[in-house]
Amino acid sequence: MALIADGYLDLPPGKIASVVTSLELRERPAVTAEQPLPDVELRTVGKPDAGWYRELYRRVGEEWLWFSRLRMPREELEAVIHDPNVEVYAVSVRGADEGLLELDFRQADTCELAFFGLTAAARGRGAGRWLMNRAFERVWARPVSRLWVHTCTLDHPQALAFYQRSGFVPVSRQIEIADDPRLLGVLDRQAAPQIPLI
Repeated sequence: MALIADGYLDLPPGKIASVVTSLELRERPAVTAEQPLPDVELRTVGKPDAGWYRELYRRVGEEWLWFSRLRMPREELEAVIHDPNVEVYAVSVRGADEGLLELDFRQADTCELAFFGLTAAARGRGAGRWLMNRAFERVWARPVSRLWVHTCTLDHPQALAFYQRSGFVPVSRQIEIADDPRLLGVLDRQAAPQIPLI
């Protein structure tokens, strides 16, 4: 459905809305300088346990109301994260998992940067740039012609600018409306206090 009217649209109580921007890269960008992080490593997680995955996903995204993988039935989640064309990585900081990278190669010639994020314990030290450089290395080790990602207005306030600084170009914008995951019990009611419960 195309939105043709200008102005405000009322949301019913219990709903959240965000503006989603999709961005893409059509070729590997130049490597951006990064800080050395000797206590950080990227660990491949083959066939991740769904419980482990959901816990890390929650710790990374709870502050921004990430909920899609928390609401997904276990069998559906495992079908995605166990697919041989989906790569899941954990960012380990001094041995503790503090970040998530998920690369989805299920569409021919394309990779979706499905999930990319760090917990508060890993942010603010250059780990985001370090992780993006590792993602680029893995994506362009395969014959892909498009890498894409989407972010939204509920995400980290610097996410969109970070993707653009990394070389991604915005290509589309959508409005997403969903049930507030805090009211469904998917996330704690205290999560994301910057987004009021209505």
